[in-house]
This record gives sequence, C-alpha cells and structure tokens, in this order.
Amino acid sequence: MDTITISAEIAIPQNEIEITAIRSQGAGGQNVNKVATGIHLRFDIAHSSLPHQLKQRLLQLPDRRISKDGILIIKSQQSRSQEQNKINAFNTLAAVVQKVLSEPRKRKKTLPGKNSVARRIEQKKMRGKIKELRQRITH
Repeated sequence: MDTITISAEIAIPQNEIEITAIRSQGAGGQNVNKVATGIHLRFDIAHSSLPHQLKQRLLQLPDRRISKDGILIIKSQQSRSQEQNKINAFNTLAAVVQKVLSEPRKRKKTLPGKNSVARRIEQKKMRGKIKELRQRITH
C-alpha cells in the first residue's frame, strides 16, 4: 500500500504520512507493557499534495485532532495488532479527507412565514395582557 485512495482523482502518497509505533494505553496485561501495537499517524496538511481548496477546508474543520500548525494527528490503539491499528488509522485519515471533499452548500437567507410572524405577535400580546393584570388596581 504505497498510496491511500480517497476518491478516483485524489490519493495521498505514503511518504507524506509519518507513522510511529507506540505502546497502547489501558488494560491488556503484559502485552501492553511489552509490545508497541498502537499507531500514531501524523499528516501535514499544508505540505501535502492535496488540492488547495481541500487543504483549506481541512484546516477550517473544527476537529481537535488538527493542530494549530496544520498537522492532523490520529492515534489508533483499538486492536492488539499493529497492522490492524495501522489500517484503522489510514481509514480514519481517509474518512476525515472524504468529509471535506464536497463543497458545503451556501445558506439561502429566508424570511419568517406569515403564520410564524402572526403567532409571535399573538404571544407578545398575551404576555402584555398578563403583565397588565399585575399592575396595581386603582379605585
């Protein structure tokens, strides 16, 4: 696997991804303490071969895995196998990039409907009547 295929036109070369084996956290007995099965994947968005618009959308994602320097950090340690964790990390990277493939739709400004305006005004009138009844009674 020398590239990660995102779509028909977009693929990420393996040399743009930095992979480090780490020891997994959590329960697992001696295996966790001896074997580095977890994967730490680092992908520099700004210096990648992705199209410019895609880079911009990735950098604007509200994702805590993307650092201020524009590096996407994915930590995979679900499996006991390092190879399976590597596959999971690649799949997560592909999913993050696929999320920004389609351009977001522009919001159309709309006005409130006649019925909703009428309901709002009616509620305001009712509230005004309630407050009017709270006033002091004069003889």
